[in-house]
This record gives sequence, structure tokens and C-alpha cells, in this order.
Amino acid sequence: MKSDPSSFIQNSNDELTGLLKLSHEYKETYSGSSVKGTDAAKPLTGDSLAMIFQKRSTRTRVSSETGAYLLGGHALFLGPSDIQLGVNETMKDTALVLSRFNSIILARVFAHSDVTELAEHATVPVINALSDRHHPLQTLADLMALQQHFGDVKGKTLAWVGDGNNVLHDLMYGATKLGMNLRIATPTGYEPDSEVMKITEGLVEENGTAAIVSTTDASEAVAGADVVVTDTWVSMGQEDEYAKRIAEFDGYQVNSKLMSQANPGAVFLHCLPRHQEEVADEVFYSDASLVFPEAENRMWTVMAVMAAQLGKL
Repeated sequence: MKSDPSSFIQNSNDELTGLLKLSHEYKETYSGSSVKGTDAAKPLTGDSLAMIFQKRSTRTRVSSETGAYLLGGHALFLGPSDIQLGVNETMKDTALVLSRFNSIILARVFAHSDVTELAEHATVPVINALSDRHHPLQTLADLMALQQHFGDVKGKTLAWVGDGNNVLHDLMYGATKLGMNLRIATPTGYEPDSEVMKITEGLVEENGTAAIVSTTDASEAVAGADVVVTDTWVSMGQEDEYAKRIAEFDGYQVNSKLMSQANPGAVFLHCLPRHQEEVADEVFYSDASLVFPEAENRMWTVMAVMAAQLGKL
């Protein structure tokens, strides 16, 4: 698999389905105490993962560290206070130095330009673990959860209700590549990036899915959906916008009333952490919610990405 720091979800359909297939295989192989010790293969033996974290995390850190261990590798957490990045050392120099110590670099950053600069100068693969523009690892976990629930997702309709953010951007790419239809509801001014929309429209044409529905009405987006997805309305770094955003997202909470307008058997996704204004407990903890399998899948999918990037399948 080629290294694409923007979003490896933009790679070929075969590469995307291959990563998902490997993720399912890793879950089957490495789940359960009987294989977590010495029984399962360790394809990353001798490899090390440098994890740059400008932003705190639960799922990304734990899934990456544990996943690297299960595959026989070693992960190093590099937080803002641990290395010189952005203080006394440039992104270019950091990339060049880490490349001499580590087999692969994973970066969870604020600005997307940081991960692209890392990839430009690194001599080892770089994984985008989140930037302000893309979150491809989350999309892999989401799609895996949907495949676990539905099997083949081709022809299913996915409705997004909330902020047109980095999580949505990659989900637009990935869902379309798997043959899903998109319905997107965002408040005015919170639409997905226009370039991402243009790319997705091209994918819609290539994959023969329905035209994207874009609206400001959550009920309109959810009507006829098989999957309802939302995310935080206030991301890290946007805390000073909290009151403004909460007001402007009024009416976008995913609750039982909204879910009732989706297709029978519709499921719910949220990448976590969540706040009650985004989704009511009646949905979040319901049988329709896939949020915890979705969270678990962050590990199986990052394991697949690491192995693929290193060519150790």
C-alpha cells in the first residue's frame, strides 16, 4: 500500500477493501487471551513505531501501542513535552531524525500541513492518525463496524448529522468507494470542504452511487438511511467557540425521534468521545449503537495499516 499522508482512503478500491479484509483477519487471529502471548505471528518483530501526539487521545494511543505490541513491534509515545518538535526543532528535522531510529511514524496533529511535511521529508512511511482535514484511521474502523453488522454495505445509505469535519471527509471517500450512498446535514457554514466534496462527487460517478444529498435539515438527511453518524460539535482547539457552536447545532442531536425517521434496523456511529448534546443516551446505549465495536476496531485497522505500510502482510 502506498503511503498517502493526506488520506490513504483515497487509494484504490482494492487497497481499501484489502485493508479492511486484513483488519477482520487480525481481529479473528489476535482476539482472545490464547493468542495474545506467543501463539500468533509477529510480523513487526524488530520494528518500532514513533507516535507523535500534538493532541491528547484515548483510542488512537491505546490502539496503536497495543496493536504494535500484538504484531511484535515497539511503540514510542512522543507527546508535546517529550520531544523538540515545534520548539527547538523543525518538522523537517524531526522527520529526518525519527526516520533513522524508527520503522514508521504515526502523527496525530492539529494542522494537516504538519503531517504532509513529515511525509515529505521522512524516509519511512508516515500514518496520518488525525489532522484538521483528515482522519482516515477512523473511517477504516467505521467501515469495519458496518461490515461486521451488515456484511456487504454496497447500496446502503449513510447519513451524517453534524459538523462537516475531518471525520466526515474520509467517511465520504471510504463509504462511496464501498458503494454506499451519502446524505449530509450540516448547519450553514459547517459544510464539508469544497475540494473534498468535489473529489467525492467524482467517486460517486466512478462507483455508481446515488447523488450526494446535502441539506441543513437533519430529518431530511436521516430519512431512508441505514446508518446515522455524528461526531463532536466542538473539536480540540475550538473550545472558545463552544457557546456559538452549541447554539448553531441546535436540532442536530441524534435521539430516538430522529432515528425513527431512518430505515428499520438502522445503526448509529460516533467516533468518541461524545457529549450528550450530540447524541442522547437512548440512542448511544441502544442496540442500534455500534460505537463500542467501532472503537475496538481502531486497533485492528491500525494494525492492518502498519503491516501494509511496512509490506509485512
